[in-house]
Amino acid sequence: MATLEIDRDAAVKPAASRSVDLKLEVVVIPVSDVDRAKAFYARLGWRLDADFASGDGWRVIQFTPPGSACSVIFGSNVTAAAPGSARGLYLIVSDLEAARKDLLGRGIAVSEPFHGGGDVHAGPDEPYLFGSIRAGGADPKRGSYSSFASFSDPDGNGWLFQEVTTRLPGRIEADATTFASQTDLAAALRRASVAHGEHEKRTGGHDENWADWYADYIVREQAGQTLPL
Repeated sequence: MATLEIDRDAAVKPAASRSVDLKLEVVVIPVSDVDRAKAFYARLGWRLDADFASGDGWRVIQFTPPGSACSVIFGSNVTAAAPGSARGLYLIVSDLEAARKDLLGRGIAVSEPFHGGGDVHAGPDEPYLFGSIRAGGADPKRGSYSSFASFSDPDGNGWLFQEVTTRLPGRIEADATTFASQTDLAAALRRASVAHGEHEKRTGGHDENWADWYADYIVREQAGQTLPL
């Protein structure tokens, strides 16, 4: 299984004081047929935010994925990039199988789950975060960041689901636990429930303070801290 190497100093070093936040909110994707692309992204169940046009051939459409702070824009005369050239667009999900089932239920083709083929960064498959080898199935250890699935829009712009359940240290402030959607919160509660069941097996009895245990588990999980036993 591929491993994630990170800059440990960057992970623990507090961010320098800034006077202006930098929020990534829009990604432009190049398409050849605007109406076909609009129909595809509507089928995904994404929110349609805008569809503007003018008489000189300009048109811009904006969609936002569920729970995302970043939207996608496409249209006519909005980018000079070749249609289908946007690759490696990552959608972070807390439950890979649930995300796949949702797309399949909408009639969208999506790959089987895959994971990295070891610390190898050359291979026959399309490159992604873990190299160019896509080993079949979700990560055997179900490590956070390590399981993927992919799909493409009609032009070939490439999207990937990446399952993230626990953030690496420093990625989220320890005192700022937040969830982008009800779905993500429900998934966190389910993971806490499973872990708490194992906790009660170890302690040999019912935990009357289960709510506090759940809260501690969820906060630690999201902050990338050691989980309670």
